[in-house]
Amino acid sequence: MSTSNSRASGFADQAAVYAPLYRQIKELILLALQRGEWKPGALIPSETDLAGRFRVSQGTVRKAIDELSTDHLLVRRQGKGTFVATHHEPRAQFRFLRVVPDDQEPVPGVSRYLECKRTRAGSEVALQLAIKPSDPVVYLRRLLSFSGAPIVLDEIWLPGNLFKKLTFERLSAYSGPLYGLFETEFGTRMIRADERIRAVAAAADAARWLKVGPGTPLLQVERLSFTYGERPVEVRRGLSLTDSYHYRNTLT
Repeated sequence: MSTSNSRASGFADQAAVYAPLYRQIKELILLALQRGEWKPGALIPSETDLAGRFRVSQGTVRKAIDELSTDHLLVRRQGKGTFVATHHEPRAQFRFLRVVPDDQEPVPGVSRYLECKRTRAGSEVALQLAIKPSDPVVYLRRLLSFSGAPIVLDEIWLPGNLFKKLTFERLSAYSGPLYGLFETEFGTRMIRADERIRAVAAAADAARWLKVGPGTPLLQVERLSFTYGERPVEVRRGLSLTDSYHYRNTLT
């Protein structure tokens, strides 16, 4: 038996009393994704090949892949196979972009980066990112506009060790989705996020960038994003205008 198969069988034996077999296979596929065995956008082995690798039935593999597709980690394409999801796909972009116009479907925003600097983590950010206070972080501020109008002002904190080469110049030259840049150039894929939402009044600085009066009602969305292994890799605080936009979510 190969090393891969031995590891898979050992994992399945140890976890048998804790989870259904297809969930064990799901975890093994997740581990392969976490290790980078299949890159974002890549075709993964067929269900038949995976069934042989893990020594389970094809139906068990199919059920595991079904769940990973529901989790937006894999994408099935009719007649082509199953691929690792990527943030460069439009539907992946809109999964994390929840501020949409009242009268139409989601549309891509245009980012203007206001700041990008290396600094030290404050106690709150350090706690959220599971790093030590005063550890290096990369701090970003950007303005997201739709149809030429500024709608979202974001503050973003990223672990400094993962994003050492992220610069203002690189961000300014990039026109794709921010998570796509993180995925392609820094090997960090955002797979899920926890969010807290509340109404706030615009402070003077936010009002200036969003071109509204101080005290204007804004929607504040605080996000903690995770990569594989439940590792927190982004703290984000966004302020959004909602006079002609709203925050849309789908509960399943």
